[in-house]
Amino acid sequence: MERFGPMAAGAWLQHAGTRGWFFGAGISLLLWTWPTFSTVWSDPSTALGHKLLITGLSLVFFVVYAFGPPYAWFRENEPHQLRAGYLVLAALLLSNLLVVAVLGAPAVWTWTFLACSQAMLPIPARWRFAVLIMLSAGAMAIGFSVSQPEVGVIQGSVVLSIGLMLMAFARQIELRQQLEATRQDLADAAVAAERDRMARDMHDILGHSLTVVAVKAELARRLLDADPDRSRKELEEIEELTRGALADVRATVAGYRGVNVVAELAQARAALGSAGIEAELPGTVDQVSSAHRELFGWVVREGVTNVVRHSRAAHCRITLTADRVQVDDDGGWRAAVVDGRQVAGGAVPQWIGKGTGLDGLAERVRLAGGTMTTGPSELGGFRLTAVMGQ
Repeated sequence: MERFGPMAAGAWLQHAGTRGWFFGAGISLLLWTWPTFSTVWSDPSTALGHKLLITGLSLVFFVVYAFGPPYAWFRENEPHQLRAGYLVLAALLLSNLLVVAVLGAPAVWTWTFLACSQAMLPIPARWRFAVLIMLSAGAMAIGFSVSQPEVGVIQGSVVLSIGLMLMAFARQIELRQQLEATRQDLADAAVAAERDRMARDMHDILGHSLTVVAVKAELARRLLDADPDRSRKELEEIEELTRGALADVRATVAGYRGVNVVAELAQARAALGSAGIEAELPGTVDQVSSAHRELFGWVVREGVTNVVRHSRAAHCRITLTADRVQVDDDGGWRAAVVDGRQVAGGAVPQWIGKGTGLDGLAERVRLAGGTMTTGPSELGGFRLTAVMGQ
């Protein structure tokens, strides 16, 4: 259903000026009333009461003509607006019918203004078009009935052409309003997407860093009496990690990502070592293209975070090729460690990633043109793989 909505009307009135419509209505009133009323009031054969009746009915019609469409446009919601549009259309037709019944054929000129007003109403386009056709055909029929076919054709053509022009104008305003609404929706979607990206980045950065801090803090507490020097070293590393995490957060908030696979491999070695997990890491990252290094860094970060946080692994292996990064471990997975779900020790949870950082990582890989998979590892634990170009 195509309608000239209240938001569209509001946009048009704001663009053209609220007084524009009423100024046009006033000009229309003068264009018609001057020749018509001058003829009626200058005719001595017309009774005074008849003259007053014609004048009063004409003024009623033009009041509805001027104020009816704005009344319908600014209803609070679509159902109320639609009802108001039908009500105004009925008032226009009824008031104009009374004018034509009293004044006769000369009142057909009012159908031009009736066509203009109804063309802008917030009702279905098919009804506006149907009324327009009836007005045009009626004007021609009346012209032929009074032996003035030329006048009838002119009046019918003017009614049809002006009505169609106003309907096209209303449609243009509606399309403009829809375009503005679409732009607003796209802007809101862009803001939401940026918020999601920021949330993923913050989760990835802080989730990894805080996991390593927690592991090192636990180790430092255990070594506090047995090995104070080692405990002090762990605390110093915790301090350094927190400073690095703070720097990562600031860089992310500022729109810059400092994640790369080289730094993440170094962080992974420290995190796995603190958790007592043997790390098997690649000796070089030269084979990884610069376009993939940031993304592979995120994969390494999330994979190692999950190994440290959730597994009972004794060994973790990270494999890099030009278009692939893979994180394997040999651990069973602790029960009830994520989302409170129970997972048997040694089993690879098939739901891993639902509602966790792996969801955000999978989206990140997909947007970069790659594919991320999870599943059992040949080491006996869990495998996380990201492959680019698939």
